[in-house]
Amino acid sequence: MSYKKIGWFTTARDKAALDLLRTVYSEIKRGNISAKLSYVFVSKAPDEGKWAKKLIEEAKEEMGLKVVWFSAERFKPELRKAQRDLWRKEYHAEVLKRLDMEIDFGVLAGYMWITSEEFCKQLRLINLHPALPGGPKGSWQEVIWQLISSRAMETGAMFHQVTPELDEGPALTYFRLNLRTYEFIPLWEETETKLLKHHLSGLKKLEGEENALFRKIREEELKRELPLLVFTLKYLCDEKIGFEGDTPVDLTEEIEKSLSDFIIT
Repeated sequence: MSYKKIGWFTTARDKAALDLLRTVYSEIKRGNISAKLSYVFVSKAPDEGKWAKKLIEEAKEEMGLKVVWFSAERFKPELRKAQRDLWRKEYHAEVLKRLDMEIDFGVLAGYMWITSEEFCKQLRLINLHPALPGGPKGSWQEVIWQLISSRAMETGAMFHQVTPELDEGPALTYFRLNLRTYEFIPLWEETETKLLKHHLSGLKKLEGEENALFRKIREEELKRELPLLVFTLKYLCDEKIGFEGDTPVDLTEEIEKSLSDFIIT
């Protein structure tokens, strides 16, 4: 049986990062993804937070995976402050020196650093972006505020190829999420009243991420991001999709049918 060799890249900053690795590892072990995790790269040292320590230990001791870690925070911090682009280039050059195994592609799974141009050229990488193809750019927080500001009818998330242009790489897969269902409508009405009074900047200061609509959008997206990852890896490893500029695949229907299989506690 043929399988793809995958590199896993994470900053291991929270439980969600570990949940992603656990789920994909489990799906590979069960034979649902035709892949092998060649290594796990962590951009933190084991003593930089409990989740970094836990992920590194679990990946090595329980999953038997090769783990490479190299702290981004501790690498030339003065250069990072003064010349971010140069720091990014030098940091990722050091990372490449530590990755001695060939892979078919790498997955940025909660990897919180923008990669260098050379890094993108040396490794074929895919990344999750919490918006539809052609949708808002930025962090998931920035995307949600843009959705609220524009009174968006729908949103989603996609896996795309990583290129030197941030969030501009070709999309591979995506799902759609209707933001005007019966669950969302009262939250829109409530938020609209606040927007008329405080505008977006005022709403951010008043409620921030505790805004009920903001939280609901994030909650529903998160439910679907894990199955999106699993189905994307399955399709790539089975060569149902490729990296050669194909039209991105809409996985909405499959994801909606499988939501109950991906409940994380």
